[in-house]
Amino acid sequence: MAIFYINLVIVYFFSLFARLVVNRSSGLTVSRPNFLLALIVMVTMVLVSGLRKNIGDTYFYMFSYAQNDFSWESIKDMKDVGFNIFQLLLQKISHNPQLLILVVAAVTNVLIIFTLYKYARLFELSLYVYITSGMYIASMNGIRQLMAAAIAFAATKYLFNGDWKKYFLVILVAGQIHQSAYILIPLYFVARRKAWTWSTGALLILSIFVVLGFNQFSSVMFSVLENNQYGGYVNAEVGGTNIIRVAVSGVPILFAYLGRNKLREIFPQSDYVVNMSLLAFVFMLISTQNWIFARVSFYFLLYNPLLISWIIHLFHTRMQKLLYYLIIVFYFIYFFYESAISLGIVYKSDFIHFFQ
Repeated sequence: MAIFYINLVIVYFFSLFARLVVNRSSGLTVSRPNFLLALIVMVTMVLVSGLRKNIGDTYFYMFSYAQNDFSWESIKDMKDVGFNIFQLLLQKISHNPQLLILVVAAVTNVLIIFTLYKYARLFELSLYVYITSGMYIASMNGIRQLMAAAIAFAATKYLFNGDWKKYFLVILVAGQIHQSAYILIPLYFVARRKAWTWSTGALLILSIFVVLGFNQFSSVMFSVLENNQYGGYVNAEVGGTNIIRVAVSGVPILFAYLGRNKLREIFPQSDYVVNMSLLAFVFMLISTQNWIFARVSFYFLLYNPLLISWIIHLFHTRMQKLLYYLIIVFYFIYFFYESAISLGIVYKSDFIHFFQ
């Protein structure tokens, strides 16, 4: 775990310096962080993620890449054809499976970091929460789905602008990496609504009813999913998500509600971010009955670090610093609990030998 703590420190301070270098503001417009310093952050995070050889299903992806000879003939009938084409092209460079992990880490993290770079009010806090909330480690477990989520997250501009044609086009690309990304197409219309209206309450009430009547809901849901990646869970006995994870996912929503009027003033697109974060909380709440729904929440949880970076400015100036440090402390405690105690993550690499 030491490598993750070192990575966290490097990422936080370089992203903080990146913001402070151009810490000039005019009204509600804030200059973007220094690009070269942000680039160091990207490289650091990509290398730590991309040079691993374990965590989650990393081993199985590496084994499959090394053992299978991907060809146009072999992949034409496979699911998620986009990811298999991706592997086919990489094999033209090398059959070394580390290449697959490195390039996937690069695509996933660069897209996420660059989107936060463009829209986060406090760049370093967004990246800190991205790591400590567990999303960074999650990108090493279920790598196809996080890659698809990163592609979809990169389309945030089209979500903000209401350009549904371009947004749907990006989602169609993401769906070729992992079919579950298609859920973003109907939920686009939910995300584009004004936050905290009757639909918000209806969504929360619906999620509670789903939890209470999960057996009936799951039979319908899994009948829809039985022909894709999640079909194997139809009859499987699997547990639910830790309630602490659900609570953590709901923290940004609580603060956003308390400061909802000011949030719209300082961040005009905040309604869409709030709605995506709310959808993350809904799926996390449902996942207490079956953890597979936590995987679906990946597409929405990426908006939490973005939302938190704006929440700080909802408070009086004297309170902002205190809240900032409270976020740093409590998210680190959660990070330690989740990764070291609950999951017992051990980092292994053939390239990074220190602090393993």
